[in-house]
Amino acid sequence: MTDYIKKRFQETGGMQRRWILNSLGVSILVALTGLAAFSAVLGNYFTSSIESSLEAQASSYAGFISKNYTDSYPTYFQNIQILLYEFSDRDKFELQFINSQGNLIGSSNRTGTQFSGVPINTPDVTRVRSGTASSWVGEDPATGERVLAVSSPITLRGAQLIGAVRCVTSMERAEAQVFQYVGIGAGICLLFILFIVLINFLFLRGILLPVREINRVSKRIAEGGYGVRIEKTYKDEMGELVSNINHMSVEIGVAERMKNDFISSVSHELRTPLTAINGWGETLLNADMNDPAEIRKGLRIMLKETSRLSGMVEELLDFTRIESGRMRLDIGPIDIASELEEIIYLHMDALKRDGIVLTYTQPDEVPDISGDRARLKQVFVNILDNAAKHGGSGKKIDAELAVEKNWVIITVRDYGPGIPESELPHVKYKFYKGSSSVRGSGIGLSVSDEIMRLHGGELEIESQEGVGTKVTLRLPRNEETGKDEL
Repeated sequence: MTDYIKKRFQETGGMQRRWILNSLGVSILVALTGLAAFSAVLGNYFTSSIESSLEAQASSYAGFISKNYTDSYPTYFQNIQILLYEFSDRDKFELQFINSQGNLIGSSNRTGTQFSGVPINTPDVTRVRSGTASSWVGEDPATGERVLAVSSPITLRGAQLIGAVRCVTSMERAEAQVFQYVGIGAGICLLFILFIVLINFLFLRGILLPVREINRVSKRIAEGGYGVRIEKTYKDEMGELVSNINHMSVEIGVAERMKNDFISSVSHELRTPLTAINGWGETLLNADMNDPAEIRKGLRIMLKETSRLSGMVEELLDFTRIESGRMRLDIGPIDIASELEEIIYLHMDALKRDGIVLTYTQPDEVPDISGDRARLKQVFVNILDNAAKHGGSGKKIDAELAVEKNWVIITVRDYGPGIPESELPHVKYKFYKGSSSVRGSGIGLSVSDEIMRLHGGELEIESQEGVGTKVTLRLPRNEETGKDEL
């Protein structure tokens, strides 16, 4: 049975076992220390009280005899016999008289002369023969009983020592009382330990149950059960932990779905140009090499798709640099108006072929800024491409460059279907594509937002369904960001 209990205890959770052992160990140590201190104080109290009482009695008798019965030794001996005969506290202590040689000459508990002259060699008697009052606790040589004895000297005419008064009482009753109180104290200590055990059990139950549930759910999340939630039944720190675990589970589920969508989307995006390149490669391989127009057409398509693939790979590389903290900026002065105007006019012809009108306005004077020319152009191209892909149905895109206090502000507005309000807070998250059916990797805005942040700028998106979307880029004017890497 003992082995079974030991085995079950060892199988108990480590946290619970350590808690019980530590709390019980401390509780028992405190209880035993308190009990030992209580016993010592109580024993000293009883001993001191009895000793003080006997000292008062012995001193009183010694003083009385020294004052009234010390004219001669015979008178002294005769009168102490009278005192012993009239002594009325025999049930409390024994009154003894000792001569100067340390021999018993009278006792309230011993009648007759057969006890006269019995030597007493206890420490209190030894010390009192030198004229010093003394006390002693120990075993009575005659009875083997634990006693407390107090001896007080008696002097003849205040100078000559003629004997001593000795008061002796049994310690059994006092020690029995001490043991009784110690037993009560031990009972209180036991109740204290049981109370501590109960409190610890309830406390552990309130902690371990949710911890075990959190552990169970965490294992499910680790095994792929993303989105699993724990029922929140607490409003304290444990409830806050449960809320954080639930939020983490939901966010991991969202991230996992976004990752899967991203992999699927990228796979599709990569497959499309690869299919075109492969198809035209086979076509050209089997085509009539005497048809230059067909060859040029195929090569143009292959180059276009190759460029498209290169852009996608570069975007993925940028994303990995951001994730690993290795994206670097080549900071230098930039004529932002010239760079943006170049990109705008490059897009105008391409958008015009798709029936989209791109308008652009800028002030007469625009200050230079500090930044990475290639990275900022990457952001501008991405924003214009998004406006064309997602808002091209509105057939109109407005771009504007403005200067406001310490900022250079670029806005791109389309008049397409807009972004649903529920999706707007997430559009800059990596892999997020929302409900749009337009193909893409879902990392372009995330990369652009990080590039703007590294420049000390901001990328803001405002949108309204059925009205369109407005993207605002804010860059600090004439200030270097001081951030040359993520």
